[in-house]
Amino acid sequence: MILDQLWQRGPEFLGVRYPIICGAMTWISDSELVAAVSRAGAFGSLAAGNLPPKKLEEEIERTRQFTGKPFAVNLITVAPNYGKHLQVVADQRVPVVIFAGSFPRAAEMQVARRAGAKVVCFASSESIAHRMIRAGADALILEGSEAGGHIGRVSLTILIQQVLFKVDEVPIFVAGGIATGRLIAHLLLMGASGVQLGTRFVMSQECRAHPKFKEAFLQARARDSVASPAVSSDLHVVPVRAIRNRGTEDFADLQIDLLQRLRRDEISQAQAQHEVERYWMGALQRAVEEGDVERGSLMAGQSVGLANRIQPIKEIIEELVKDAQEELDRVRTRLCSIR
Repeated sequence: MILDQLWQRGPEFLGVRYPIICGAMTWISDSELVAAVSRAGAFGSLAAGNLPPKKLEEEIERTRQFTGKPFAVNLITVAPNYGKHLQVVADQRVPVVIFAGSFPRAAEMQVARRAGAKVVCFASSESIAHRMIRAGADALILEGSEAGGHIGRVSLTILIQQVLFKVDEVPIFVAGGIATGRLIAHLLLMGASGVQLGTRFVMSQECRAHPKFKEAFLQARARDSVASPAVSSDLHVVPVRAIRNRGTEDFADLQIDLLQRLRRDEISQAQAQHEVERYWMGALQRAVEEGDVERGSLMAGQSVGLANRIQPIKEIIEELVKDAQEELDRVRTRLCSIR
């Protein structure tokens, strides 16, 4: 198939049949979801979030009990337990480590690489891409602002032109707003080695999220997925994309309160940032586990407008692959018809 030729670099790097990564979603991407994705021939990524180190170790062991396929652990570099998480993935000799949150130091990447892991980093510009490669990244992920959860400020269409078209030293996977095989086909034609999806996998039968959480996704339109507002640059708030609800308003109120306390020197910048992250993690957990869709955080990418049914993961993967191959066949027919 044309598809196999186009994305050859992705499966070789990840060690799976399909270079379709299920993005790590805190409270969602657990051992069962990761294993189900891996068993379907794609690539699962376990979300470390800010789990207690022992719990992360248990989740890694459970994932291995469920599947013998390769998988990744996604580490949040700004999480309080990040240092301990890094040691856990090294001790457990996880095959792939994805660094997220902010840019990891070269020494941190080397901890993972010395333990035999392949290192994957996010890049938001050409200069950062080269910086991550020099520091030891074996592959990159370009995640556009269309994605759900913590996001950068640049859309995937711009990142493709800034990075994908200019950097070829390592495999590059792309993410943000991807929900269909037809789009995957065109991203591969542009040079991507594979893709990462998150929102589409929330709409899987195997996803353990609360039924109310999934129902909110079913009812949402693309425009309902909004980036959180930043009240002031003094807080250094990383935007979060989620379905608009009362929790969005609560976050704006929290920022105003933290900003006032900062200006009165009642808290430090680090404490304010910790409060921001604590809010999002707590709000997301309430939504995912308790079904609090009013004030909890409904982190979702703009592709939520395309996620209109709940399916088994195997069916999602097969549909993506089938539609991608059919789109490539259509493109070939169209090009051959041009005189």
